[in-house]
Amino acid sequence: MINKISSALISVFDKKGILPFVNFLYKKNVKIISTGGTAKFLKKNGIKIFKVNDLTNFPEILDGRVKTLHPNVFGGILFRRDNKKDLEEVSKNKISPIDLVLVNLYPFDKVSAKDFTKKIEMIDIGGPSILRAAAKNFQFTTVLSEKSDFKLVKKEIDKFGNTSLETRQNLAAKVFSQTTKYDAKIAKFFDKGFFAAFGNNGKELRYGENPHQKAKFFSEKESIKFEKLHGKEMSYCNFLDTDAAIGLGSEFIDQNFCAIFKHANPCGAAIGKNIREAFLKAHNADPISAFGGIIVLSKKCDIKTAKEIVKAGFFEIILALDFDKVALEVLKKKKNLRVLKIKKFKIPKKNFRKTNLGILEQDADQSVISSKDLKYINSDKINQKEKVELDFAWKICKYLKSNAIVLVKDGVTVGLGIGQTSRVNSMKIAISFAGKNAKNAVCASDAFFPFPDAIEIAAKAGIKTIIQPGGSIRDNDVFKKAKEMNIKMCLTATRVFRH
Repeated sequence: MINKISSALISVFDKKGILPFVNFLYKKNVKIISTGGTAKFLKKNGIKIFKVNDLTNFPEILDGRVKTLHPNVFGGILFRRDNKKDLEEVSKNKISPIDLVLVNLYPFDKVSAKDFTKKIEMIDIGGPSILRAAAKNFQFTTVLSEKSDFKLVKKEIDKFGNTSLETRQNLAAKVFSQTTKYDAKIAKFFDKGFFAAFGNNGKELRYGENPHQKAKFFSEKESIKFEKLHGKEMSYCNFLDTDAAIGLGSEFIDQNFCAIFKHANPCGAAIGKNIREAFLKAHNADPISAFGGIIVLSKKCDIKTAKEIVKAGFFEIILALDFDKVALEVLKKKKNLRVLKIKKFKIPKKNFRKTNLGILEQDADQSVISSKDLKYINSDKINQKEKVELDFAWKICKYLKSNAIVLVKDGVTVGLGIGQTSRVNSMKIAISFAGKNAKNAVCASDAFFPFPDAIEIAAKAGIKTIIQPGGSIRDNDVFKKAKEMNIKMCLTATRVFRH
């Protein structure tokens, strides 16, 4: 046990409930050092205090922005009581020890962002600095940041005259956790970015990508808000699939659209006259892969659609903007089906990804291609129906893992080539899956064709129209082959890789 506590620095914004504790210290003959409003409050309540500027011989300046940031304060907190050199330095510089620190922080998160000036002034500088200094020197300094710890500290001081090393270490751990969260809130205000996600401890998920992996979910203020109306808790993969589903849904908010996702890729997607038809078309596009998938609907789920979903088999999640009351009751008959209601379809302005090398940030892909943006190769005689189909295929292509090929016919995906290491293999897979439906289907490719071979394969399957970015050094060879095979082609000049 080190020497008895003889001095304490008290500097708090929230003064509620501190008086009994400070009175306790005062009666133990602990020298009370304080600042600004705290000093006035304690003095008013009969406690003799020493002002910080009595230690620093320097006044509080800049409207209180600078008051504790001084060697006489931090030296008193940080010096090691068992270090000969430290003891000589504090003696030489007439620095008095500070054995206990009680600080709580400015309530930054409780001030409206609309009052920008006040918000900035609520960024505490001295408070976190003092707390961190005392926490660093926990072997000799007791640090208090939460009123809930008063009882334990009083008990130990009553018994020993000081706190135990174990208690000081635990209190220090609380401080570093608290200042991390505090800084995260400030970072969120300025940056609105990735770091803000760590402003809370996260919610434990059922498991990660595999059952042996633990996982957590962190929500940001800017995150899309969702409400789970029914079903089990979400897993790590559920969140990834739902994220992809929301992104694709954002492309079709003005249409009756449905997609079914597996492993963050849509295995079927369609537009219908109504939301029920859209679901049926999307499900029929690949009913085998749809098993255990995630359904996203661009409109409210009605009773007819709910009945079709229940009838179709097992799904992990259904996601929609809303659900009719009777539709929800039908869906709840599926015990394990998670029913999620989201506030809106939206994608963030920034994407972040954690890697073993560090954190990557990029602008979200919010590219929009209209028919007037397209450059036509070989023919400009693409009819209105084809333009609609091409637009649909291109939007789906944005949400497939590269290399990606999409075949669309009558407002539904009939063939998908996803995540292959060569574009020609993606084309072969998409055509193989489509079978006879490949004939007269439109095709979308998320990047240019490096060689004419995939064009020849498409032509032999009966594909007549292709949309792609262009940009290959062999574009002329590709265009020549398309003309030779009687394929109409249009270029977006925008690549939509999804790595």
